[in-house]
Amino acid sequence: MSEIQELWIENIDRVGIVASAACFVHCIAAPVLLSLSSVSSHFVPSDENTHRFLAVLVVSLGAIVLGLGYRRHKRRLVLGLLGLGMTFVCSAAYFGDRLPSHACEVAITLLGSCCMIFAHHKNHTFCRNCKRCT
Repeated sequence: MSEIQELWIENIDRVGIVASAACFVHCIAAPVLLSLSSVSSHFVPSDENTHRFLAVLVVSLGAIVLGLGYRRHKRRLVLGLLGLGMTFVCSAAYFGDRLPSHACEVAITLLGSCCMIFAHHKNHTFCRNCKRCT
């Protein structure tokens, strides 16, 4: 395996963790920041299509990264957490308007982000402890 491939495999879960964490922070910080300034709300994309696009982006990145890890390690825990996280994030993005409140939508998205962060962490741990990856 080339050095570039080894470096990519070593750091790919970190990229996934950062993307999922950014989603988590966005869900927490955006409502707080928007409530503090009525002027800034005009400059921040809050359209449902933007949230759906971001959900697809985060879920796609997570699926690629964790899919590679699953192919390598065959750990069902990672695959299960990925599926659960993807389901929560996409459900909140696409069906959030049918939920009782916006807070419920945010909570479901955060739960999905947490599942994906934990899946990336577990996948990274498996890679770090794997003889095949080192």
